[in-house]
Amino acid sequence: MATRRPPRPRRPSPGTRRTRRLRLVTTLAAAAVVVAGGVVWVTRSPDAPAVRERCSATVGPDSTSMSPEQAANAATVVGLSVRRGLPARAATIAIATVVQESGIRNLDHGDRDSLGLFQQRPSQGWGTPEQVQDPVFATNAFYDALVKVDGYRDLPVTDAAQRVQRSGFPLAYGDHEAEARLVASALTGNTPGGFTCHLRPVTTPQEAGDDERLTPTAQRVADAATTEVTTATPRVVAGTSGRALAFTLDGDDAERLAWAVGGWAVAGAERYQITEVSVQGSRWTRSSSGRGWVGTATGLPRGGVQIRLGG
Repeated sequence: MATRRPPRPRRPSPGTRRTRRLRLVTTLAAAAVVVAGGVVWVTRSPDAPAVRERCSATVGPDSTSMSPEQAANAATVVGLSVRRGLPARAATIAIATVVQESGIRNLDHGDRDSLGLFQQRPSQGWGTPEQVQDPVFATNAFYDALVKVDGYRDLPVTDAAQRVQRSGFPLAYGDHEAEARLVASALTGNTPGGFTCHLRPVTTPQEAGDDERLTPTAQRVADAATTEVTTATPRVVAGTSGRALAFTLDGDDAERLAWAVGGWAVAGAERYQITEVSVQGSRWTRSSSGRGWVGTATGLPRGGVQIRLGG
């Protein structure tokens, strides 16, 4: 199971307007790399427009920022709680854990044989090295252990996480509760439109294919979505701007689940080359992603989500 290891140096956590801020990697374009003050800056030619890629979870007056890589990993961690039907509290505990353990990065190293998002140790029974570096496997292993903790929903975050992780630095998890709550609320759909990313446009043309069959890119997104956040089967929808994957969530909780799928898609937009996400009366568009979610007529029913893809 989990580790009993000596304290490790504290890692940076996602900041909120009232707490701290995760280290942002600002991407400008491929010409030179400068490292200053622990922040990596990649610069492009003077004529190229500058886009600082970042993602954020916002609930009311509070917000926490992270890189697209961290956002995609957070989407997997929270999405699996949604797919499993777990409460948002479980997602909060899991996010606080990965912030402390790995900075929401899928690490290939760690203390002794610790690996992955949760820094799980193969020697302690968490799985093979390959398995614990698979975010889906690692997250499900964490939740499998968490749901066995009696009364975990009512425990302080640091206590619930420590019951699973058995860390040598047990009090650190609670330090990240505030930002973890923001991420969990936005990505579980409890805060509609609470998660957004500001990204560079996709320049690769969409793959050719007919309207009935998924292209390889679309298949990859469909497989990821149905593995990580929903059991709903997507269908292909053709439009003037290309094909999209359409999901229809049903039941009493359909609206929240639709926002969970939409938040997952925006958080993974860089990873999966997603260009547009629509949920009922709102749309996020990568080409104008600095605006975040914009209210607009989407023509989608209650519980409807569309994910449009690039190359």
